[in-house]
Amino acid sequence: MADDKSPIDDELAGTEQPFVQHLIELRDRLLYSAYGIGAIFALLVFYPGPSALYDLLAMPLVKTLPAGSHMIAVGVVSPFLVPIKVSVLAAFGVALPWVLYQVWAFVAPGLYKHERRLVIPLVVASTLLFYTGAAFCYFFVFGQAFPAIQKMAPTSVAVSPDIDAYLDFVITMFIAFGVAFEVPIAVVILARMRIVTVEQLKSFRAYFVVAAAAVAGLVTPPDPVSMLALLAPMVVLYECGIWAAAFFIKHTQAPEDEEATTKPV
Repeated sequence: MADDKSPIDDELAGTEQPFVQHLIELRDRLLYSAYGIGAIFALLVFYPGPSALYDLLAMPLVKTLPAGSHMIAVGVVSPFLVPIKVSVLAAFGVALPWVLYQVWAFVAPGLYKHERRLVIPLVVASTLLFYTGAAFCYFFVFGQAFPAIQKMAPTSVAVSPDIDAYLDFVITMFIAFGVAFEVPIAVVILARMRIVTVEQLKSFRAYFVVAAAAVAGLVTPPDPVSMLALLAPMVVLYECGIWAAAFFIKHTQAPEDEEATTKPV
């Protein structure tokens, strides 16, 4: 009897592993990720050191404080714990490509070739976009927002931000801008999964701008510069996502889909 299985069915034939083997593989990948983060954390503690890392993180705010003002530590152990937290977060950020590689190494054996053509570019692009969003927030948004906030402070108020509260604010902003810059990735995934079409994405432009403006108003400081600084990239990245979605749909089709589109009607 002739074998009627399609090539895509045969591609992963014989690659199944016992459930326990998957758990062992997952454990190993988590350990490798932890080792990478730990190694970078040790390097950062040695040089430049937790205090220097926090000083670098606080620089955009410190430059805008009135003369004679300083940041304060309300908690008893905050001067020690907060810089350590910064070092851990910095280690995770630097090790993010290594962590994502471990994720990729775990899931890749279960993916078809056409799926790998989609996943690898998306993993690389999402990492770079997140870094870009965080860097944009640090170098541009903070430089515009903090002076505006200081100008709004009443003259009767001594501005002395708490180091722990500042860290929480910075983390929230980094995550907000990093996730906002992932708009093209979300658009590509939605289109590739056929939840929406490229034409529908084009027709949703006006709704997206309104939704993006609402998000920007919620997550940014209460000044128009910060809001526009998040809104404008999101709109541009949405347009980039529409273009990327059309490209990926064309170049990451399953073999049976490619045959269907090439068969004469």
